[in-house]
Amino acid sequence: MEPIQEGAAGAAVEDIQERLQFLGYAIDAAETAGAAFGRSTATAVARFRLDHGLSLGSEVDALTWSTLVDECYQLGDRTLYLRLPNFHGNDVRQLQERLNILGFSCGEVDGVYGVHTEAAVKLFQESIGVLADGMAFPDTFDAIERLKHVWAGKPADGPHPMGGMGFARAASVLELARISITADDPISRNIAGRIWNLAHATVDDCALDLVDSPADATTGTLIVLSTMPQPENSASGMGSVTLDDFDTLPLRLRTAIESSHATPRAARIEVPVGTGTFTIGDAQTYAVLLLDTICAAFEGLEL
Repeated sequence: MEPIQEGAAGAAVEDIQERLQFLGYAIDAAETAGAAFGRSTATAVARFRLDHGLSLGSEVDALTWSTLVDECYQLGDRTLYLRLPNFHGNDVRQLQERLNILGFSCGEVDGVYGVHTEAAVKLFQESIGVLADGMAFPDTFDAIERLKHVWAGKPADGPHPMGGMGFARAASVLELARISITADDPISRNIAGRIWNLAHATVDDCALDLVDSPADATTGTLIVLSTMPQPENSASGMGSVTLDDFDTLPLRLRTAIESSHATPRAARIEVPVGTGTFTIGDAQTYAVLLLDTICAAFEGLEL
């Protein structure tokens, strides 16, 4: 494109001015009224170029225009998915920031919808119980917006380790949260039973309940353990998380619970057991880890 610079006027200048003002750059009213590229517009362009690491100057060339368009995208303006060339822009950056805070790591927040961002979107979609195709449609954006109380105002430099809960915090959750836990195969039932034993050994007045099937849980929150992947296109309204990436597991479980459409709210935890021998020690290790994860996920959670 031919550079647009001071002295120009017309629809293209009006578009540039509207975008710059949307991003918070000041332009004189007289210039915007006449769609005229005057001194204040040139100053706004120069500041925009400086703020975004472009070469110094006050004209809008092809690279400046592309960057300006990218920065004006807001999450939800367009469907995002993996393609070549990659989608890039402020909406992708917002998506990455929010997923990172929610515990679904996109890696570095670079505003580019690459393979790591697609993988994070798939994990998030799986956690809220929708088709995990990696395509960020309005339903994905709506689910993220419903979790605004989790990500709003928090640093977007990636998920943070949760660490151990400690006795006092764990006891508070186990006494107050109405949690039912069940399982759908022998191995995960063994782990569920051990979680129940640990929880009731931790506090005398423990509210965590062990139930035979999901139908037996009518209030509070249901957690289902399974060693099998969740069927695709499941319409249960139950989110699902995999027991991996232990640092972010509490955040992912919390997201799955808060996004659940089931009654009662429910989340499914897939326990990887591999193809080798699964020992009593393995079951106890998973039980300890999962109890800590549940307590961390439920701390301060109002259901």
